[in-house]
Amino acid sequence: MPGTQQFRSTTRHMLRESKEYASQTLMGGLSGFESPIGLDRRDRLHALKTGDIGFVHSWDINTSVDGPGTRMTVFMSGCPLRCQYCQNPDTWKMRDGKPVYLEAMIKKIDRYADLFKATGGGITFSGGESMMQPAFVSRVFHAAKQMGVHTCLDTSGFLNTNYTDEMLDDIDLCLLDVKSGDEETYHKVTGGVLQPTIDFGQRLAKAGKKIWVRFVLVPGLTSSEENVENVARICETFGDAVEHIDVLPFHQLGRPKWHELRIEYPLENQKGPNAAMRKRVADQFKAHGFVVY
Repeated sequence: MPGTQQFRSTTRHMLRESKEYASQTLMGGLSGFESPIGLDRRDRLHALKTGDIGFVHSWDINTSVDGPGTRMTVFMSGCPLRCQYCQNPDTWKMRDGKPVYLEAMIKKIDRYADLFKATGGGITFSGGESMMQPAFVSRVFHAAKQMGVHTCLDTSGFLNTNYTDEMLDDIDLCLLDVKSGDEETYHKVTGGVLQPTIDFGQRLAKAGKKIWVRFVLVPGLTSSEENVENVARICETFGDAVEHIDVLPFHQLGRPKWHELRIEYPLENQKGPNAAMRKRVADQFKAHGFVVY
């Protein structure tokens, strides 16, 4: 039929009839998700563009970590930034993730829907950078909203232009990483530029969405009074959309992954902030009228 996409290799129907199907499901951190094994590179790229599949690193069920209530947090593969303090460098490359069908992801959310509603929880997309796969994430969010499930996007906002205004409609909450308050520091921390984060936060605010700002406090890197003041001023441009700011002390929990991947770790000997520094930074944000955690 005209306008109907047909995969040129393994289709969903063919996969389900395969004798090897039982061994072709994603196990471990992706247990229970159906993988479109057999799609060649061209088909996968098309399915990624339409959101029929997404490349997923892992998922888990948690409480009050990545949004309110009990949540299913899905860590997407692929990230354009290279943050010095990244905890998950194993999510940087999309090709290292596992392709998962849209229907399989929606089915998984439906399985937990009653739990999410009972606890005020829902679905959170994190990463990596979930905005690298806007079609898949936005389609899952749309399905979740139709089930009455709360949606949360954990993002740097760096890929602001990947999201249309229509896609924003199905986001209830955004965990927005404001990694620095000036372009020079932002580039040093991430390798990217700051302005798209500001633009995305302002779009969210204009659309009436709620924001939890996240700021990673790294002594000597993001900790200067001037940088913190600049972050606070950026957050002020988001207005009442900001419910609170999470000041996240730097830690070394991600260091083993850098070593395992044989990537040079720029913060090898970096220490976390002491209590005095954490208080000073929290007080700076509070002085601008923000609730700080």
